[in-house]
Amino acid sequence: MNSFADISEKLIESTIEIFTGMVMMDVSVAGEPMQKLGPLKQSITGMVGLAGTHKGVLAVHFPKKVALEVTSSFLGMDVSEVNEDVQDAIGEIANMLGGNLKTILSDRGRDIQLSLPSTISGDEYAFSSQADGDQVILPFQTPAGAFFVEVELEQ
Repeated sequence: MNSFADISEKLIESTIEIFTGMVMMDVSVAGEPMQKLGPLKQSITGMVGLAGTHKGVLAVHFPKKVALEVTSSFLGMDVSEVNEDVQDAIGEIANMLGGNLKTILSDRGRDIQLSLPSTISGDEYAFSSQADGDQVILPFQTPAGAFFVEVELEQ
């Protein structure tokens, strides 16, 4: 988990920077990094895959209520239901975070490529990759509620 200490700190900085600068929403760290997240209920997840020297995934998990507020702030318009705008916004946030993660990992000499962002949503689902490796889940708080940034990297 030691290798994740630097990555976590830089990813926290990136998340706060993206939310304050691009989404126009204040966020703060909402506790210690976690190792496991239970079933996601009434949520939407944006994710990008990582390939290259290391394989893995970066995912950002939002309860639907928080996703609507984040999207409304990001796009500067009221959004009241999960639609294509919400999926695009959450996917773009995952893409921006993935780009920052790529920079963090590349600074360490790791060659990383990103997949196109995708989203999943539903009433209840579990999120896990098949990779054996390191994982960290960073909890954040917005005025609308909590969300989580998750990184899984193969060893």
